[in-house]
Amino acid sequence: MESCPLDIAYGEDVFNEKAMREYLAKDTVETLLHTMNDRAPLDPSIANEVAHALKQWAMQRGATHFTHWFQPLTGTTAEKHDAFFEPVGTAETIARFSGKNLIMGEPDASSFPSGGLRCTFEARGYTAWDVTSPAFVKRHPNGATLCIPTVFCSYTGEVLDKKTPLLRSMQAMDRAVRRLMACFGEPNSHAMITLGAEQEYFLVDKELYLKRPDLMQCGRTLFGAPPARNQQLEDHYFGSIKPRVLTFMEEVEQELWRLGIPAKTRHNEAAPAQFELAPMFEELNLAVDHNMMVMETLRNVADRHGLVCLLHEKPFAGVNGSGKHNNWSVAYNGKNLLDPGKNPQDNAIFLSVLASVIRAIDLHADVLRASTAHFGNDHRLGALEAPPAIISIFLGDELTEVIRRIEQGAAASDDNDKGGKLRVGVDTLPPIPRDTSDRNRTSPFAFTGNKFEFRAPGSSQNCSGVCMALNTIVAESITVLAEEIEQLPKATFHEGLEAILQRVIREHGRVIFNGDGYSAAWVEEAQKRGLPNLRTVPEALAVLLDEKNLDLFSKQGVLHPTEMRSRYDVFFAEYARKVRLEGKVALEMARTILEPAIMKELGALAKMVHHTQAAGIQAGLRTLTAKAETIGTGLDELAMGCTALETALGQDEKAILQAMTSLRNVADKLETMIGDCHWPLPKYRDLLQIH
Repeated sequence: MESCPLDIAYGEDVFNEKAMREYLAKDTVETLLHTMNDRAPLDPSIANEVAHALKQWAMQRGATHFTHWFQPLTGTTAEKHDAFFEPVGTAETIARFSGKNLIMGEPDASSFPSGGLRCTFEARGYTAWDVTSPAFVKRHPNGATLCIPTVFCSYTGEVLDKKTPLLRSMQAMDRAVRRLMACFGEPNSHAMITLGAEQEYFLVDKELYLKRPDLMQCGRTLFGAPPARNQQLEDHYFGSIKPRVLTFMEEVEQELWRLGIPAKTRHNEAAPAQFELAPMFEELNLAVDHNMMVMETLRNVADRHGLVCLLHEKPFAGVNGSGKHNNWSVAYNGKNLLDPGKNPQDNAIFLSVLASVIRAIDLHADVLRASTAHFGNDHRLGALEAPPAIISIFLGDELTEVIRRIEQGAAASDDNDKGGKLRVGVDTLPPIPRDTSDRNRTSPFAFTGNKFEFRAPGSSQNCSGVCMALNTIVAESITVLAEEIEQLPKATFHEGLEAILQRVIREHGRVIFNGDGYSAAWVEEAQKRGLPNLRTVPEALAVLLDEKNLDLFSKQGVLHPTEMRSRYDVFFAEYARKVRLEGKVALEMARTILEPAIMKELGALAKMVHHTQAAGIQAGLRTLTAKAETIGTGLDELAMGCTALETALGQDEKAILQAMTSLRNVADKLETMIGDCHWPLPKYRDLLQIH
């Protein structure tokens, strides 16, 4: 195997199997790997030995502190650093790190969002070591910190993080897939969920960023007229990467490789100043942790290059937003179950899993949409290469034809179906190469050969939430199918399986759509099919409180009803706070930055009109007067917009958003009329260019 370029040792900052074998006894390594790979219970007797090895390994890499690295409901990561060193006298210290330190921590739980699960005076919370995700060292200018991935729960046991429900959903999938595979006589094994998370982002010059209070406080521009040139020439996508950006990308990749993150692809995205980083597929839990590290690395490295990395879903109006394409698949006993096989048995399994996914998406599209409900995503979904809020499945022509033939079953004949009837478990599927179908960028959930690409999640979102929802609904559907398949007599197994798949496709095939998701016709058609169209965060989050969804997550052992309700409270509160924050920032900017600049322009024009009249010059006087009148009218409209927004801030979120839109329309129009010397904010034409 060839090594990474530039003398970078891939995974050198990860306590991986290679490091384990170097620092731990052989028996301890095997015990630990058994827990990591086979999900066996952790043997507490090895904790002290593992802790000592981790300490030695981390300190050799410059670490002076350790932290339990967890993912609270803020959507980001959290960490509290403790030093290895403890005083043992007036002038001596000793480095200590025990098994207890490794296995459990106690951060303050009261200041993290809990949706009512914790009160302010109930501060106790616990972090517990997630053995399945390896510890790593995070380097910084003056040293390094040992990071131990953990789960986070309250003193009373309720889940306060995003990792625990993800791990539970993976267990639900494992149970369901094992049960289905047993129906086909497959040997007992583990289901492995895989994820490849493509990360889109924008870069802006830090000097310009610091002149935009909206970018600094909200992550997106609240004002800004579209430039004459943005992405309409389609010349940025996959274009030559500018040297400054390429230098940044190379440093990002080097840091990620040290952390064992398989960053594979880099390229310019569709919008100016927009880019994408894509990793290779990994086991789901690890991939989620890695994506959180990717986002942090992008931000940190950008800062060192005089840039700012924007992960907001829509930092600039009128150009592409940024998504996080979750490429999801499931494997069993080393075989990808979403990869059509070369024999009837494998294809019967593939079609059973595919039918389960179709059923899951149809019955629980609301849950999947709720998992992407994020304030930034409301500005992105439905335009400029982002999928709509209507959840549908794209299968491509070849696979859709296979599904159609199964659905028609005995009703098909050679006269009206040139393909003939497809006998599940007997016939081999027609070849379905991975890239036979054109990609559909308007589809939120697309089959792309051996995986599903969920394109709706936003670029700033933690992948755990959407994958937890997807795992849960698919596990439920696989379980339902397995229950039916288990009852089939061996003598008529394939005929019975065919009948089951036929019924599932007939009942749930309405969710399959290969057309243009942006068209008005699809909105009407989706409504006729009974597919939900949850366009805003409040609409989408409300479904979390439906009894059917509370029951679904509870039965799958992923979230108890109290935990589910707490998440609704947390996510809606976050939405409401962000709306009001943006409203206040917009009002402050309009009154303290834009209004004075417009007044200055108007004053300059008024002087010019006065001096022109005094000089008796008629040429240009009409133009000057008209422009002064137009800008003066705009100033009045801006003032009225500010008053309307101030009033709306005392009302609900919908009123605030409407008032902000009206105020922005006025301000953006004025931006096109005010001289550059007086306009106080960097414009889109500057922000979207990196030199």
